[in-house]
Amino acid sequence: MSRIYRIGVIGFAHMHITSLIDYFLELSDIEWIACADTIPEVPSISSEPGTRRANLQYAVEKTGMKVYEDYREMLEIEDLDIILFCPENARHGEVAEAIAKKKVLMMITEKPMASSLSEALRMVRSANYNNVELVVNWPTTWSPTIRKVKELIDTDEIGSVWQVKWRNGASMGPLAYGQKITDWEKGQEWWHQEKAGGGALLDYCCYGACLARWFLGEPATSAFGIRANFTSHYGDADDNAVILVRFPSSMAILEATWSTVNTGVPSGPIVYGTTGTIVVDQGRVLVFKDRKSKEPTAIFENLSLPEGRETLAKEVIHHLETGEPLHPTLDIPINLDAMAILDAGIRSAKSGKMELVNNVNWCIG
Repeated sequence: MSRIYRIGVIGFAHMHITSLIDYFLELSDIEWIACADTIPEVPSISSEPGTRRANLQYAVEKTGMKVYEDYREMLEIEDLDIILFCPENARHGEVAEAIAKKKVLMMITEKPMASSLSEALRMVRSANYNNVELVVNWPTTWSPTIRKVKELIDTDEIGSVWQVKWRNGASMGPLAYGQKITDWEKGQEWWHQEKAGGGALLDYCCYGACLARWFLGEPATSAFGIRANFTSHYGDADDNAVILVRFPSSMAILEATWSTVNTGVPSGPIVYGTTGTIVVDQGRVLVFKDRKSKEPTAIFENLSLPEGRETLAKEVIHHLETGEPLHPTLDIPINLDAMAILDAGIRSAKSGKMELVNNVNWCIG
């Protein structure tokens, strides 16, 4: 790197903030300056791994950053180049707007972009007005298998694509990975609070919205959504959701679950074309083109990402120092279109009707 980048962190609600920090910890010439959490409307009472208290503690122990009680004070005092922010989904707009006014080089958040299209537009307008770059990170961006699927689609390996199906893998919720936490304590976490932008739809359908938009290469036109809380009654957010999405020449099925012990089959994504099907099966990409065979026509495995751009941090620094474009799933156009899909799905789940996916291109300037 040709310079030292001063990094700050705002918001520790989303446990993926630790992954974002880890990416940048791998780099030299990074100076960790300061951090601050947002204050939740419902106080978090657990310190188990994945909770905001644990995420903040991890960050401080790993980086030695100074901790502020108020992120606004931090922004007033500190001089920063890059800010990672992972507050509750519903506060992405508020925090992004405050960061943008600081006129940093880049602000980076974790998926989903926001909890609504209006909040996502607020983020983009603030970034554009203040000439600040906005990045939305997706764990799937760093999957070699996902990159291979896009390559196969673009080279017409399975003809014209007419459907993309996304379903997350086995999940019993964001705080069900060995944490010793009661249902009452889970209910105090923003993940299970609809107002804070919690719920399985935003947590997992977002992946499918982004990938479907990227794979299919066109914005969606309409969506029908269903949300339900089947097993997480300690909160009011959904723990299962489905969004059916109509594109001009194709469709997508996006499934999200926090109550699946085992999928039983590869969860994908799965892409259907006129001459074949692509299935992601953990670290492999399988192509099926023979109607009568259960065996794949081709298997792609032991895949890798471009050297020097295989993590978020490396991609960001490469972009800042060379001016080369970011991976398209990190950039604004695809993320706004993905957010428009989610927004329509949420509106549909409330109205019980198919909802239009608003075309946002006219209002992002």
